[in-house]
Amino acid sequence: MTGKLTNAQIAWRAAQDIEDGAYVNLGIGFPEMVARYQPPGKQAIFHTENGILNFGKSPPEGEEDWDLINAGKKAVTLNPGASFFHHADSFAMVRGGHLDVAILGAYEVAETGDLANWSTGPKGVPAVGGAMDLVHGAKRVAVITDHVTKDGRPKLVKSCSLPLTGVGCVTRVYTSLAVIDIVAQRFVVREKLAAISLDELQGLTGAGLVVEGTIADLSVPEL
Repeated sequence: MTGKLTNAQIAWRAAQDIEDGAYVNLGIGFPEMVARYQPPGKQAIFHTENGILNFGKSPPEGEEDWDLINAGKKAVTLNPGASFFHHADSFAMVRGGHLDVAILGAYEVAETGDLANWSTGPKGVPAVGGAMDLVHGAKRVAVITDHVTKDGRPKLVKSCSLPLTGVGCVTRVYTSLAVIDIVAQRFVVREKLAAISLDELQGLTGAGLVVEGTIADLSVPEL
């Protein structure tokens, strides 16, 4: 499929909706890219489950301090006012509802808001891990993902076929083709690429799409 957003562009679009001063946890891998694209004048406070709050950009190659890593084992720097804490305290923050936003990747998202982002298959993430706490502890849960799998199957579905990470937890999905909210167990299209029709988008989605009002153009910069 051509004419879709790159991962960087999807991450950029998701970053635009993060409020200034929000406490944010980004999933391992692709979601970590969101931190690169904070809007001018806004500064999120990033949390990592292994025990850092308010970490900064990746250090230059060769200047890493490998005692300072995020949950994905990538080297990070510290912003002024950063803090360290025990792993258990980190999860107390998560489970206590102190995170404003969690942004994760997905294998499948159901129209009910159910999320499947781990698998027991040979190439899957070997365990559900802290994601199950994040999706029910954060005040808002968003997903960033390609709209379809590598072999063209829908990732937005009526019900998940893979093991669930959380039930009824996702409220917005940023895909390579559209921005879609989950409202009353329905996929509501808020934005889509101008080059794709609603019928074409529906054909790539495994559940019904709903329109409420005007669908805005999904517009992102070249990155």
